[in-house]
Amino acid sequence: MGINECVMSQAAKSKTEPALPRQAYTMQETADILGISYMTVHRLLKRGLLKSSSALRHKLIPASEIERFLKDTLK
Repeated sequence: MGINECVMSQAAKSKTEPALPRQAYTMQETADILGISYMTVHRLLKRGLLKSSSALRHKLIPASEIERFLKDTLK
C-alpha cells in the first residue's frame, strides 16, 4: 500500500469516527479562537491573564481557561 493510499484510507476512516472534543489548544489556535495575534496570547500568558499547562514543552491552553478568560473580560 502506497503513502497516498494510506492517507486516503485514514481520511475516510476519520470521517466515520466521531471526533473527540478538544481539551486544550496551542498558542496559535488560541489566538485564532480569540481573534488576536500570537504575540497577544504570549503577553496575556506573561501578565497572568491566561494560564497554560506547564507539563509539556509547548504551552497548551485548556478550553476551560479560554472560556474563563472570555467571561472575566466581558464584565
